[in-house]
Order: sequence, then C-alpha cells, then structure tokens
Amino acid sequence: MPKSNYPKFKIIFPLLLLIVIGFIFAAPARDFLHTKEADTAIPVNDSASVDANKMVVSRYSLLYQQMNLDSLGLSQEAFDYGLQGYMDLVSSGAVKNSNILSIVDFSLPSSKKRLFVIDITTGKLLFNTFVSHGRNSGKEMATEFSNELNSFKSSLGFYVTGNTYSGEHGYSLRLEGQEAGINDNAFNRSIVMHAANYVNEKVIKVKGFIGRSLGCPAVPPSLHKAIINTIKDGTCLFMYSPDKNYITNSKMINQPVLQDTAVQDTIG
Repeated sequence: MPKSNYPKFKIIFPLLLLIVIGFIFAAPARDFLHTKEADTAIPVNDSASVDANKMVVSRYSLLYQQMNLDSLGLSQEAFDYGLQGYMDLVSSGAVKNSNILSIVDFSLPSSKKRLFVIDITTGKLLFNTFVSHGRNSGKEMATEFSNELNSFKSSLGFYVTGNTYSGEHGYSLRLEGQEAGINDNAFNRSIVMHAANYVNEKVIKVKGFIGRSLGCPAVPPSLHKAIINTIKDGTCLFMYSPDKNYITNSKMINQPVLQDTAVQDTIG
C-alpha cells in the first residue's frame, strides 16, 4: 500500500499560505514606503528653495528699513515689486548696470517727492524728488494708465534706461518698456525722461500739484542732468501704482522670486 502524502501536505500548505499572505501585504507596504519617501523628498527641496528666496527678500526688506524709505513715503509694495522685477532683469541680462534701481511711486500724489533713485550696492538713496505723470492720468493723483499712442497717459511697469540725446526738452533719456501690452510702446510714444519747468514746488504752492506731461516722467530742471547721468545706459526703472489691472496682468510681478547668485552678490 503506497504511503500517504497527507502529512507532508499539512506542512507545505501553511507555508505556501504564509508566503502568499506576505506577498499580498508586502506590496502595499512597499507602496506606502515609496509614497512616504516621495512626500518627504519634495517638501525638503521646496523648503530649501523657499528659504533661499526668503533670505534674498529679507535682505532686501532690511535695506528698505535701513534706508527709512517708509518715512519718505515709498510704499513697501512698490519697493518689493520693484526689486522683484529688478532681479528678473538683472538675471536675464537686460540690465547692464545693476547698481541702480529707480522707482516712481504713483501711489503718492504729485505734490510729494515720489521718484526714488537707489544705489543697491551701497544702500544709499541718491535722489528723492518730484516727477510728473501724464495729463490724462489724473490731476494730483495718477489713476489711469495706458500703452496707447496719443493717450497722454503714463505707462506703468518696468523699463530699462537707454541712451541720452538732446531734443525738444533739452537733455533727455530714452526709456525702453519691458512689459508687453503694458509699456512696450514707450519708444513709439516718445516716452522719455526730461526736464520740465512745471515740476517744482512753486507750482505746488499755487495749484496743489505739479504740472503734467504727455506721459513722460518729467523731473525738475535743477536735477535732471544729474539724475539722467546717474540712471542712463541700462539701469532698471519701475513705475508703480496699486492699479489692479497692472498688478493682475504684469508677468514680471506675478512670478516666483528669483535667486540668481549674481543678484545676491550685488546686494551682499
């Protein structure tokens, strides 16, 4: 009579069952471990990037505080946006002279000194003076802006300064708009920086605001040559307003803060 294999089966079957059960439960465990690894890996990299960005921004914010720019009326938002666009232009190579950042803060009335020329490398405010807006942008406050020909309105956004020339208004500075659909028509509109006799405190005392241009950022005749010679040939100029249309549509201020080493070295 042949021997029965039943005792062997009793031993082998539980072992096979354990192996199958182990494989079934091991797969989810592996997936869980891989998921946990992925979950922990991504935040670590993002955190490092965010921390680096925060470090650059905080160094800039410290500059804003050290220079007491708030006491002079320059808004924190104008400064922060200005620096963000400045970093982008420096990183792309559009700016040839990264020492200077100029901001026109149209959140201030024209009776206030709302042009700020800042030496980023030394943390010094080189100029703080009056600057005009376009006559169709408003009277005391600039509230309407345009990129259109013959609108006689100011155009917001980032510019790179060009070369100088002598024209209708004497010594003037060409401006190259950097934002498509926002200020890239500046050259065709002859938007330049020049001197104007209506930009002075005497006019403010009579009217309550300075005279207006056809869209150009005109500055006082007593300072225009010094200002133009300081910011000419490839520096960043930012014309700011808390205008919702601009803030919504500007690609330059709606992007992550850059962390270009050249920029960080500039402010170091």
